[in-house]
Amino acid sequence: MKQQNTDYFDTILIIDDDMVNRKILAKIFSDTYGIREAANGSAGLSEVLTDRQRFCAILLDVVMPGMSGIEVLRHLKKMKILEEIPVFLITAEYQDEIEKEAYQLGVMDVILKPVVPYMVRRRVESIIELFSTRKSLHDVVQAQKSELLEQADRINQLNRGMIEAMATAIEFRNGESGSHVNRIYTITKFMLENTEFGEGISQEEIDNISLAAIMHDVGKISVPDMILTKPGKLTAEEYEVMKLHTIQGEVLLEKISQLRENSVYKYACDIARHHHERWDGNGYPDHLAGDQISPWAQVVSLADVYDALSSKRVYKDAFTRSKVLEMIWAGECGVFNPHLLDNFFEVEKHISEIYEAVG
Repeated sequence: MKQQNTDYFDTILIIDDDMVNRKILAKIFSDTYGIREAANGSAGLSEVLTDRQRFCAILLDVVMPGMSGIEVLRHLKKMKILEEIPVFLITAEYQDEIEKEAYQLGVMDVILKPVVPYMVRRRVESIIELFSTRKSLHDVVQAQKSELLEQADRINQLNRGMIEAMATAIEFRNGESGSHVNRIYTITKFMLENTEFGEGISQEEIDNISLAAIMHDVGKISVPDMILTKPGKLTAEEYEVMKLHTIQGEVLLEKISQLRENSVYKYACDIARHHHERWDGNGYPDHLAGDQISPWAQVVSLADVYDALSSKRVYKDAFTRSKVLEMIWAGECGVFNPHLLDNFFEVEKHISEIYEAVG
């Protein structure tokens, strides 16, 4: 007898209460496959559950004391093992009802005793080859899928890096450290993931919105330095020029062809244009009011105000946390959605902790 292989998916399990029948079947396949035997249904089921990845086929007797072959099949079906391992029913006599149920459960073939060795071998090996090929294809597909996901992740990381670099460059030009965009990202993501305001927005959308929030001020690249970095209060004319960064931000993003193919794009354009809109319609540039303003633009708008008040800028010192909250609540920086404010104040303590960690 050939020494049994120990490789994966190489062994045939024979479940039969008759030792002679087991030896006959074993002899047919033992020169090519490893063989395991079980003298009853329970023992056979235990073998499968213990080492299911080992078996390339199961030869299963119908009539056995205790658990019958059909009962074993029912268990295998329930555990979805029949999708992985082909099962052949071995029976001494034809019984229409048993054969019908066996095929309905998912048995691959019904073989009558006494077995004809060359016929049994051919029928069993054909199915084993089919399952083996299917498994190999599945493994190849899974490997390719994994590789594609890794490539997509690398591309996403590269895209995010480019987005962060562009936004940070603008912050540096604005006299900021660059941490502003990271804080806006963090606050936006936290609000959408941890408050009712984010309900109904999927995790994928939240990830895209948070990344888009980084680009909210990208339009400031069009603002002259004398206005962008002015240490004092802007004149009315200068303020009108500054306000144009919302429109210019959308225009700039529209010109980046690679970004248009990214799922972040629609959120980025909306946020860039509308993060200075206010609930009462007194924002800019389009004077949107209420629910005309998208939820993501509303969240980024509040995050932007919170960060601006909490940070030192060229034209002001940072306010204390209590003063920041007082100013937001009093509407000194514009009117926000009351529901958004409720959600914000519920989690602001956590945001302040995250805020300090981000720096």
